[in-house]
Amino acid sequence: MSSPSDSQQIAVEPICWRTDALVAAVESAGAAVVDIADASALIWTDQSQAELFPSMVHDGIDWVQLPFAGIGPFVPWLDNHRTWTCGKGVYAPPVAEAALAMLLAGFRNIANYARANTWSGPVGQNLTGANVVVLGAGGITNEFLALLQPFDCATTVVRRTARLHPLADRTAALEDLHTVLPQADAVVLALALTPQTREVIGAAELALMKQSAWIVNVARGAHIDTAALVAALENDQIGGAALDVTEPEPLPDDHALWKLDNCLITPHVGNTPEMGLELLSNRVKENVARWLRSDELLGLVDVDAGY
Repeated sequence: MSSPSDSQQIAVEPICWRTDALVAAVESAGAAVVDIADASALIWTDQSQAELFPSMVHDGIDWVQLPFAGIGPFVPWLDNHRTWTCGKGVYAPPVAEAALAMLLAGFRNIANYARANTWSGPVGQNLTGANVVVLGAGGITNEFLALLQPFDCATTVVRRTARLHPLADRTAALEDLHTVLPQADAVVLALALTPQTREVIGAAELALMKQSAWIVNVARGAHIDTAALVAALENDQIGGAALDVTEPEPLPDDHALWKLDNCLITPHVGNTPEMGLELLSNRVKENVARWLRSDELLGLVDVDAGY
């Protein structure tokens, strides 16, 4: 076999348990895995080790593959001199599944029934026919809307612009959020965290929601003003909140959210490492193959937008 050309030299950041699977993905796509110093592309595997990134990347790296859709820790180093890709859409199926499970659990009072030690009265509302508003228009939203189809919901997608979303009944721009919240039975957050979307749900937005409405967050904790959410839940201003992500995270043991019966919390497990490894490996394999063919890569980062 001939030696790989420089364009086939790819490094896999070696500080995470995912390394072996991703090395196999790179090699199965036809590229050689080399030391970072000799590489022209870098597969970064561990979001928690972002602080090591500046010391490992170099001018010869033309493409960087990041592991998750959220790239917040890497934003300071984004540039227009190299190609950046991330995990956009990779983990959408398990996260959408978690969002649906959390929404049903909230609507049907499952968490409280599971904690009860005596027979209690009926509580709940139907997802069938509900008005569901989803913030975000990426892969999670696509998968979630597909899962909602048997429930015959009225769906609205809120995104940066009002450009139509093909799977939603209605599309609205983020600036029009206040016009769609009052009709929502459920609000699902599945959008990227940017300066414009930080605390996109605050006291004003919660005040617009129905007293029976549930909010589900499978995106980032900082999308919600936590103090405002606690106040709304304590005052029964909304039906409840189902949170796979929180601000801060991990949520301290003594935090008020833990004490609220109308708040369901899971510890950022919409996608676990075990669920996601095969999905990430498949994306890496596909993108390496595209890189070798000089085709457009999947999950391109919008450097200007920061996601």
